[in-house]
Amino acid sequence: MVTAASELPPERWRPRKRLWAMLGVAIIGTVGFSAITDWRDGHLFLINVSSSLPNWAFLIRRQQLPARGDYVFFDPPRSALLRRHFGAKPQMFGKIVYGMPGDVIAHDGLTVTINGKAVAQMKRMTRHGEPLTPGAEGAIPPGCYYAGSPHPDGFDSRYAEIGFVCRRQIIGVGKPVL
Repeated sequence: MVTAASELPPERWRPRKRLWAMLGVAIIGTVGFSAITDWRDGHLFLINVSSSLPNWAFLIRRQQLPARGDYVFFDPPRSALLRRHFGAKPQMFGKIVYGMPGDVIAHDGLTVTINGKAVAQMKRMTRHGEPLTPGAEGAIPPGCYYAGSPHPDGFDSRYAEIGFVCRRQIIGVGKPVL
């Protein structure tokens, strides 16, 4: 004889309710954990220790290409000058995108212009007295950006030691949070 669930004694029905509840919690937990993992894999939280940017905390979205005015975070190129000033493996740099692919960079003395508008002043030497090389002039190549800083001592695309920031170097685009 077949008995309906409503006809089962309460002590036999309760274990089934608990099993369904545990299964539901397991499914919801798995989905929630997966969403958190996906978010974590696509984002970084950065504390900025440099004075070259006005904010000290950023939420970075990985694998995103910047637009003009965005904060871009990237791996700096390897060079002897960077090694001396920032160590053997410098941390990522954060700058503001001033120039986009196709924009024209020019130098008027120590003034850097993008499409005729002044964006930065270059210095001849680092604060430790080492010579700095002026950055590239001409059209910014496809997939590359002019990344700068409003700080007068900013170490950025105005110098050849950093140069244009290209797609392969970009970690992501940041939004200031503090």
